[in-house]
Amino acid sequence: MKTISTWAAHGGTQGVYSHASKATGTEMTFAVFVPPQAKDGPCPVVTYLSGLTCTHANVMEKGEYRRAAAEHGLIVVCPDTSPRGEDVPDDDAYDLGQGAGFYLDAAREPWSKNYRMESYVMEELPRLLREHFPLDDSRASIFGHSMGGHGALTLALKYPDRFRACSAFSPIVAPAQVPWGEKAFSTYLGEDRAEWGRHDATALVEGGARFSGFLIDQGEADNFLAEQLRPKLFETACAAAGIPLTLRRHPGYDHSYYFISSFMADHLAWHAERLRS
Repeated sequence: MKTISTWAAHGGTQGVYSHASKATGTEMTFAVFVPPQAKDGPCPVVTYLSGLTCTHANVMEKGEYRRAAAEHGLIVVCPDTSPRGEDVPDDDAYDLGQGAGFYLDAAREPWSKNYRMESYVMEELPRLLREHFPLDDSRASIFGHSMGGHGALTLALKYPDRFRACSAFSPIVAPAQVPWGEKAFSTYLGEDRAEWGRHDATALVEGGARFSGFLIDQGEADNFLAEQLRPKLFETACAAAGIPLTLRRHPGYDHSYYFISSFMADHLAWHAERLRS
């Protein structure tokens, strides 16, 4: 692992790091905030998954999470959204290819060689973090925004024993039913819609997957709400399955980091409550 940069923040350390990933076959960059409480022993860890076009830097620079993370003693990990590099397959569109990995392992060529973000987030990156940071990953949770909200919800449902809590800002809750997901899934996975369902939070709940509960914040002025996000689908599925879901709708808020930063402290407090014991 290489240290790219570090800064003191709220008594802790914000760092940016990189390493050669076997999962993606590329150099991967990620950010980690370590709170001041880590001086006294391992801390709980919260992973944040970013949305389309983003890198680790978007939430690090705009998410305003460090004050709350320092208050609650949380390590916050911010991976990239995809593999990157000149030899990595890409697309001219913003919603496919580099910056748009959708937190799954691609099955179709040429994407399958590098686009293995589920394996990266769930297996390789946690191993690296355990080696280099004072974290207690028996107390772990996950959250994210938009495409990253999709990733957080699906990974929590697929690996419920790995996470104590899951939340999301403006998540793509049913990608198999919206244009962003249909485009990505057909490209990365092929045309088998049964396979799509393994990466769709609403379909996973409808198919029997369970998790302890979710917190979702959604802006009602979000330009993507009606066509791409459709939170009502997930709300209905969770209600039918008996899964606790707090879905908060906020008039006037859009899809941006102005929205995310407004409710970031709420989310980290919610995670901290579930990670204390």
